[in-house]
Amino acid sequence: MTTTVKPPTAPPTAIRPKVVARTGLYAVLAANVVAVAVFFAQAGFAASNALVVLGRLFGLYGALLMAFQLLLVARLPWLDRRIGMDRLTSWHRWTGFGILWTLLAHAVFIAFGYAEGTDVGPIGTIVDLAETTEGVLRAVVALGIIIVVGAVSGRWARRRLAYETWHFIHFYTYVAVVLAITHQVAVGTTFTSSSVARTYWYGVWTVALGAVVLGRAVLPLWRNLRHQFRVEAVVPESDNVVSIYITGRDLDKLPARAGQFFLWRFLTKDRWWQANPFSLSAAPDGRTLRLTAKAAGAGSAALRHVKPGTRVFAEGPYGAFTALHRTRPESVLIAGGVGVTPIRALLEELHGHAVVIYRVATDRDAVLYDELRELAHAKGAELHLVTGPVQPDRLAPAELLRMVPDIADRDVFLCGPPPMMSAVLANLRELDVPKAQTHFERFSLAG
Repeated sequence: MTTTVKPPTAPPTAIRPKVVARTGLYAVLAANVVAVAVFFAQAGFAASNALVVLGRLFGLYGALLMAFQLLLVARLPWLDRRIGMDRLTSWHRWTGFGILWTLLAHAVFIAFGYAEGTDVGPIGTIVDLAETTEGVLRAVVALGIIIVVGAVSGRWARRRLAYETWHFIHFYTYVAVVLAITHQVAVGTTFTSSSVARTYWYGVWTVALGAVVLGRAVLPLWRNLRHQFRVEAVVPESDNVVSIYITGRDLDKLPARAGQFFLWRFLTKDRWWQANPFSLSAAPDGRTLRLTAKAAGAGSAALRHVKPGTRVFAEGPYGAFTALHRTRPESVLIAGGVGVTPIRALLEELHGHAVVIYRVATDRDAVLYDELRELAHAKGAELHLVTGPVQPDRLAPAELLRMVPDIADRDVFLCGPPPMMSAVLANLRELDVPKAQTHFERFSLAG
């Protein structure tokens, strides 16, 4: 169905918050890379040979990457709103592999460097250092933890592990961080040679660890104590889709926007330990929050049995899939399946003419379609329901151009199953839609 009304005018937005945040992160990392090099040079090269010098430098940069990695997963609202948790998590993953290889290089260069001129070999040298030098044993344990975490974070292992198992193993990274810090304090020379260098190094780790504590613990606890979230109603939308309305105190003070998601914990005896990421399926109105979930697993299937009045622990809001990143006055919203939930919320908040394209297999799969149709009519938006099997591609470039002739001059917001999103993104590139106008978020937090 298509409803067309003369669109209201809306000024284009020139703000590029993502670029500002990304540039800021790069600048911070570059500045610290330079600072480490300067302090390393000032401390002198008193090591026995070049291998040991290189080993120490790799160790310093490995530790710096560990601090940067903590910043990426601290879930700081300013960064998350501008870059998005999915991209920050992806950067965190690749930074983790950088840490693994950097610290392996540190261990190899140190072992071969100290073994030079001896008859015990590099492995024997590491054993001797662990037995005789304070802090080295802690470094060996930390490296072992990082190797294990790196192994289970590879694609092959990641696909075969339950999320809870992977997360439990990954949690030991914090143990490795503490061991690495104490190792550097015990045997390091770069940041013990001057009070300025020492103050700098403590400052780096204070900021990194403080950001994690603030973003992962203090802020969620404070928000839940303030807002006291509870289930107000549970409404079945279809045989396998349910909407849950959440109420609480002072929700008008909660900085949530359409398109964002929360990590929801429903505090019942069988669900309190399980957190699931669900997007808001309606724009926040200051009185309630609504999530809509499809029964894709045991956790989401059990949501229809949650009772009104159940306490909820919500972490968030998270995500950069919001109108904050608009660059054009008009937009295209493309949804697939239950990915319509943030799209429906965005349509409620967006100003300017919008075209909504909803891709499902059959009419029965069109969750919230009646709401979407009424909202599109009220907003003066065009709504296209596209049904049918996966092949042929009903969102091919020619089809998209037929529904939205000026698609290259609009912002495109996309949410749906990963295969559909990959195909649509390829089609948008073929249509020369600028990357800056393409907005999407891959909700892969729960594996």
